[in-house]
Amino acid sequence: MKKEHILVIRFSALGDVAMTVPVIWALANQYPDVRITVLSKKFARPLFYDLAPNVNFMEADLSKEYHGVKGLNALYRRLVAKQFTKVADLHNVLRSEYLRLRFNLGHYRVEHVNKHRHQRKKLTSYKNKIKKQLPTSFENYAEVFERLGYPVDIRQFHSIFPEEGGNLNLLPKEIGPKKSFEQWIGIAPFAAHNGKIYPPRLMEQVIFHLIQKYPKGRIFLFGKGELEDKYLQMWCAQYRQCLIVSKHCENNIYQELILMSHLDVMLSMDSANMHLASLTGIPVVSVWGATHPMAGFLGFNQNADNVIQLDLECRPCSIYGNKPCQRGDYACLQNIPPERIVERITTLINN
Repeated sequence: MKKEHILVIRFSALGDVAMTVPVIWALANQYPDVRITVLSKKFARPLFYDLAPNVNFMEADLSKEYHGVKGLNALYRRLVAKQFTKVADLHNVLRSEYLRLRFNLGHYRVEHVNKHRHQRKKLTSYKNKIKKQLPTSFENYAEVFERLGYPVDIRQFHSIFPEEGGNLNLLPKEIGPKKSFEQWIGIAPFAAHNGKIYPPRLMEQVIFHLIQKYPKGRIFLFGKGELEDKYLQMWCAQYRQCLIVSKHCENNIYQELILMSHLDVMLSMDSANMHLASLTGIPVVSVWGATHPMAGFLGFNQNADNVIQLDLECRPCSIYGNKPCQRGDYACLQNIPPERIVERITTLINN
């Protein structure tokens, strides 16, 4: 009998791929005799390091090597050679739909994720908004495997690392071992869109208050880019407790994950870093503006009490935070007092 081999397709952004990890871990551990191959972009490979013995990773560059219909046909031929028995499309966009079509024509068992687009539209509607909790991405992904014949219990997942966290010896010396008297706080202050970014002038007040409360603590700043570099460098010059993670862990997501696993708490926007930190089993205080946890994108196993948001009639106005503010002032972010964020972080550290 042919051994079951499932192809899991999920491209997109880092945070979206990170949300597949708890589900794929559960699938791999609950069905150890089933082979699983994750097809994604190159940057996602570290998320699946040693996830389980029966999980493999396969990268594909859809913008160059496998661009367009000709490229997708070439990718399909490469995939067919792997002798998959079932296909789980966790992306459900035009390119993955085309691959699904090819697999369906080849008489493979294929299932795809339901993104609940109709309900999302109602949730973000300007008029007649329906504020109702949608299924989480994790539940949506698990549903795909259930339809393929593999129901999974994702509650068993806690972290990609052992209970003691990742190996700090693999990190640069500038980060060093964690001293017993130190508090390690991670801050990821930026996101892909303005509707998800807490104003930098207010974030600096958060940093100032945290340093006042924890003078022996260390603040690790996550993020990389032109805007990020401008503010992170300014804050590091002003506060000696701050360290820019990307400066020492250049393009090494795995090292960043190791560091995250030793944080006392992470402060993040609704961004990839919220999901990455969640994969390491630490508490995340997340700040939400245009988007909302009701859309199903809260970090895995995160406590709703650690969500910082304002109850405005216009929220949420966007699923991904990429739409311009309808009010024009981003009050959903501008009106969150820094003290509220600091208080939540303090509560988690002290407990």
